[in-house]
Amino acid sequence: MLKKLRVALAILFWLGITLLFLDFTGALHGYLGWMAKLQFLPAVLAVNVGVIVGLVLLTLVFGRVYCSVICPLGVFQDGISWLRAHKDKKAYTYKKEAKWLRYGVWAVFVIALVAGIHVIVTVLAPYSAYGRMVQNLLQPVYLWCNNLFAGMAERAGSYAFYEKEVWLRSLPTFLVAVVTLVVIVILAFRGGRTYCNTICPVGTTLSFFSRFAMFRPMIDESQCVRCHSCEHKCKAQCIEITKERVHIDHSRCVDCFDCIDTCPKGGLKYRFAWGGKTPGQAGSDKGQAGSDKGNVVPDADGASRRAMIAGTVAMVGAAALKGVEARAQGAAKKVDGGLADILPKQAPERETPVTPPGSQSVKDFYRRCTACQLCVAECPNNVLRPSGSLDRLMQPEMSFEKGFCRPECTRCSELCPAGAIRKIGREEKTQYHIGTARVNPDLCLEATGQSACGKCAQICPSGAIQLVSSGEHRIPAVAEEVCIGCGACEYLCPVRPISAITVNGRTQHI
Repeated sequence: MLKKLRVALAILFWLGITLLFLDFTGALHGYLGWMAKLQFLPAVLAVNVGVIVGLVLLTLVFGRVYCSVICPLGVFQDGISWLRAHKDKKAYTYKKEAKWLRYGVWAVFVIALVAGIHVIVTVLAPYSAYGRMVQNLLQPVYLWCNNLFAGMAERAGSYAFYEKEVWLRSLPTFLVAVVTLVVIVILAFRGGRTYCNTICPVGTTLSFFSRFAMFRPMIDESQCVRCHSCEHKCKAQCIEITKERVHIDHSRCVDCFDCIDTCPKGGLKYRFAWGGKTPGQAGSDKGQAGSDKGNVVPDADGASRRAMIAGTVAMVGAAALKGVEARAQGAAKKVDGGLADILPKQAPERETPVTPPGSQSVKDFYRRCTACQLCVAECPNNVLRPSGSLDRLMQPEMSFEKGFCRPECTRCSELCPAGAIRKIGREEKTQYHIGTARVNPDLCLEATGQSACGKCAQICPSGAIQLVSSGEHRIPAVAEEVCIGCGACEYLCPVRPISAITVNGRTQHI
């Protein structure tokens, strides 16, 4: 019964968070957004004390059910390990805890979080890793299916669906997502929860509390016949059955309850575990330290080291390939009516990155952002995309080659679970100054006298751009105190490949 309840809740959370990343209409975040806010690291960065205390208390009472129910990456690994368990009934055996790796990664993560080394934080964060995989690998398939239905509906005279452009937002982020998926699948198939118990910093943090949980799976040694059924079923590889003792490492147990129903004698129960031990447990625990010394199993350590090396190689390779992506985009051309080649727009070099309305400042935004890609997946205007810069790799930034930040849209501020984008209303957004437009007169069609344009002045929603006379020509002039940095002028500027008017971010938003 416990396992069925756990599986049902896990599927509910996993489907909800996955659909949250897939949805591009904005229809679901009002119903499912709370699931993202329950994730541990975003709650820490958002200083959401209620959620943090709630998750710690949940762990102290029931153990690491967060990892097997609420964390989408954990549930995903359970699905992979389930395939392995059906293929091999003796899929898992006890593996000694790789303490040096587990706590070493945790220490590196905490230091990186405090020091602001965001690349390490975003790569290791489990919720962010899952979000990147869904946004980069699954959402394009979802959009292609949507576009197929949209085409079929249009031919039938219905507009129940509408097409959505599918495009690669960031090659480095895509490659990191691919490598993450491969590493997670291999580790989960070979070792169940190896990633959770050797690499994941959230799992290690909760393990400090789970070893003191009020309710835990406990083995009655007097009834144990050493059949190893529970050991072979444990995907956390934390149940040790030997002639000398039986033992569960509760710091690594994720309370999946897979082991409960496997005991033929009913000697393994999920029960109240304070104030004493089950019969025979005390004697077996005395020899834990001595028996652990000679029980070194290199497989989990080796797999974890390979995972870390693969992740590092992915980050370095992704950064190097950023330049290749930019050159490929610059070389591509579109043909307009068969008469002219129109170069696609390219992102200009910005002195300061542009971050979304609702972020207090550029520094605060990148300090809190976990690079989960939820705002990127949900942005209806194609403005947000992952950064390729090493100092903020995979964290979102705004760019205006494919759209501009419409004044009426506040979707990203409504769903950010980490507090990097504060929730704001439409009226408040019009007062947010996230950037300032700047004109390059050497490129401007009006300033050079090539054409009577003025589109930037016509489209500016805040009225910050006016055409002023300068000799024989007119030049767009920007009132910086009025400009909100929405990017409409940059997006609609007809100059290619770099717009004649570009937006630079404001360090502090007002």
